[in-house]
Amino acid sequence: MREFIVEADGGSRGNPGPAGYGAVVSDAATGETLREAAEYLGVATNNVAEYRGLLAGLRAAHELDPAAAVHVRMDSKLVIEQMSGRWKIKHPDMKPLAADAARIFPPGRVTYEWIPRERNKHADRLANEAMDAGARGEQWSASTSTADLDTPAATVAPPEPQGPPGDATAGAARAREALASGRTPESGPTSPARPSVPGATELPDAGAGGAKADADIDVAKTDADARAAKAVAAPGWVPADMGAPATFVLLRHGETPLTPQKRFSGSGGSDPALSDIGRDQAERAAALLARRGTIQAIVSSPLARTRETAGIVAARLGLDVSVDDGLRETDFGAWEGLTFAEVRERHPDDLNAWMASPDAEPTGGGESFAATAARIAATRDKLVAAHAGRTVLLVTHVTPIKTLVRLALGAPPESLFRMELSAASLSVVAYYADGNASVRLLNDTSHLR
Repeated sequence: MREFIVEADGGSRGNPGPAGYGAVVSDAATGETLREAAEYLGVATNNVAEYRGLLAGLRAAHELDPAAAVHVRMDSKLVIEQMSGRWKIKHPDMKPLAADAARIFPPGRVTYEWIPRERNKHADRLANEAMDAGARGEQWSASTSTADLDTPAATVAPPEPQGPPGDATAGAARAREALASGRTPESGPTSPARPSVPGATELPDAGAGGAKADADIDVAKTDADARAAKAVAAPGWVPADMGAPATFVLLRHGETPLTPQKRFSGSGGSDPALSDIGRDQAERAAALLARRGTIQAIVSSPLARTRETAGIVAARLGLDVSVDDGLRETDFGAWEGLTFAEVRERHPDDLNAWMASPDAEPTGGGESFAATAARIAATRDKLVAAHAGRTVLLVTHVTPIKTLVRLALGAPPESLFRMELSAASLSVVAYYADGNASVRLLNDTSHLR
């Protein structure tokens, strides 16, 4: 079933006053804008204009595909709560508008989500363009609109290399060939983050959005990165006969008491449980994954923090959790529980050797990055074979996730120190039948904001 995102807004300059609405329909998998609508309404209230925007967006989606599922996003708390059935509709001007909106698609095929105003810029600008046009005695015209500048273009996956998994040389050759023939594959590079130590716990990204005066609440938010998480089940550019990939959605466990202190926390230490913050992060990740609806199985590392995170997600998705020992974190030996600075002070030579060579082990007989990579590669191959064509959530740790990404990219071992991976973040790698891999997402923390 095809899925659309409808973002709508309406406003009036005076309430009631000169009013207009804007609505945009986009593809849920790619984020591509498919249809825009806007209209000057004359004198109307703000809420009536918002409902008219909703109607326009739903009608445009229905014209595109009447069998589609639709997820509506608006910054009007009133419209979202009333259309979700949680608030009664009392105003006589809005009752018929809500009834019309409810009839466009069958019950159950439309879901509603409140978003803050700054995440509804495309529809907001359309509404303002319509009101501006009305002030000039004109109607809105798509040919003069600039609202699409606020939204992403269609996401097209980059061509896959033809060599073995993670063959960066073959991938570069394909890119050069595409450029030479006039085709421009999406580059999509991720800017290097500040150096981070694989396995050392890290603080999640922080951020918060504002809202209109009628919507002063904190709710789960979905943005372009979340749409990318949805898109991993429909990967885009692959040969027609390749079939669906095995897609691994990689969830790092939520925060533990060691996370804020950035201490080494591997498989040989105290095996801490989630903190209250970590459990909340897991709940937020679960809510996002439930909205996406693509996860078909869950596999977890055996450590307590990952099993607890996986259990929270599984309860929301109605799935069971299987445990695979191959997904455990690296054993950091005598460094377990220490900060990077403490290790440098106590074991400077061992630390320097460990950072210089993937074959070096942490002090006290821990696990080298080379040994971790061999274990992760074997686990990857086993899980890909077991879940061909499926989307599987792997709940694991910093080093396993970074290693899966590194192997998929064909990047050198030192790249592990150049990736940021926050607690409860999501990353995605897809694996195809010919052995090639595609990194589709890295360190998405939008659900935590």
